[in-house]
Amino acid sequence: MDERTDIGSGSLAERLDQAMLTLDRWRGRPGVVVAGSVALLALVIVGWWMGRPSETRPVEELIPHVQLETTVPTTDPPVPVVVHVAGAVRSPGVYSLPADARVEDALDAAGGALAGADLDQLNLAAPLPDGVQIKVPLVGEVLAAAPSLSSPDSADGPIDINRASEGQLDDLPGIGPATAAAIVAWRDEHGPFSSTDGLLDVPGIGPAKLAALADLVVAG
Repeated sequence: MDERTDIGSGSLAERLDQAMLTLDRWRGRPGVVVAGSVALLALVIVGWWMGRPSETRPVEELIPHVQLETTVPTTDPPVPVVVHVAGAVRSPGVYSLPADARVEDALDAAGGALAGADLDQLNLAAPLPDGVQIKVPLVGEVLAAAPSLSSPDSADGPIDINRASEGQLDDLPGIGPATAAAIVAWRDEHGPFSSTDGLLDVPGIGPAKLAALADLVVAG
């Protein structure tokens, strides 16, 4: 008669109950009781070990880790401007300046203006185009006919002194902020200029300065 008992499944308590029932059947066989008890205990332990729930892993470990790459947009740095500072400055020469530099910054780079410089003929707040020459005149000196801050490839025509703003007049050679304001004030008080010769009536403009403006202005 086959007296084997299935003790490999069920809870630990159920397996122990099955083992005790088996031992009860073997009570009348002294030679087998000890060996059977040890074998049954071993089977119970092995059955429990094999049937125990497997170790679970955290959900985070089961989700694939994806590393997102962020791209930071880059912008090219502003290109510096290169200008030639000449005339009545301490250190004339070619200077590289930031893209947002002004005429005043160019003069500072050249060591500043000399004591006899006529800064009224320059617009110190004007932005600097690349590749221009900034000529700082002495008092009594008239700048060349071409506007000192015009770009080499610019081709601006003459301006109308009866309609030009102070800023436009200030860009003319030999006409600084004070003289530009004087032209506008004279025009407001006396009416439009009948000809460019009428500029001689404006304080600060003489025959030499007028001659330098001959091809740059009209009286419309």
